[in-house]
Amino acid sequence: MKLIFLGPPGVGKGSVAREIIKEKGIPQISTGDLIRASISENSDLGNSAKEFLEKGELVPDEIVIELLKERIFQEDCKNGFILDGFPRTIPQAEALDKEVDIDKVIKFQVSDETLLSRLSGRRICEKCGSIYHLINIPPKVEGICDECEGNLFQRKDDHEDVIKKRLEEYYEKTSPLVSYYDEKGNLIEVELEGDLSKNVKDTLKVLNSI
Repeated sequence: MKLIFLGPPGVGKGSVAREIIKEKGIPQISTGDLIRASISENSDLGNSAKEFLEKGELVPDEIVIELLKERIFQEDCKNGFILDGFPRTIPQAEALDKEVDIDKVIKFQVSDETLLSRLSGRRICEKCGSIYHLINIPPKVEGICDECEGNLFQRKDDHEDVIKKRLEEYYEKTSPLVSYYDEKGNLIEVELEGDLSKNVKDTLKVLNSI
């Protein structure tokens, strides 16, 4: 089952994906992880990507697609995979279509109010990276990590004004993909307004019905 998880920042698609891969036995693939791995491996594609990143530019679609091609045809992808965070634009989707047939695109959605609450309430441990939420997953001691007693901080891109800009960018650049995949007939919508266990259950219900 070859899947794309699509949705705005903070919707929870990454958290759901981590649970789905356990159930389905297929890998979750992030292009960001692929780029970082290729750079650390000092591969030709990684060195090319690094040149753009060092100039503060986005890695071109051609390089990202080549990295994806290498990854999705590995042995652990023979039964499928989940693409998380790619494609982000119509040209990327068209390039991907030339390489592989995607079975379903799951569009996760919640209200903007929920997104703002989830992201603005997120706190991260500066030592071990554990993630908390002021409302949903609060630490036992305010501002202190349960695991290592490190200080918790709020990322700059989790501030409300930055979140709103991120959402505007998503709706402008990525939301057209909804129409693109809807016209192809392989788009399914899933609401993620509940807690993680309910969201995973609802997603599995949809996937098992395919």
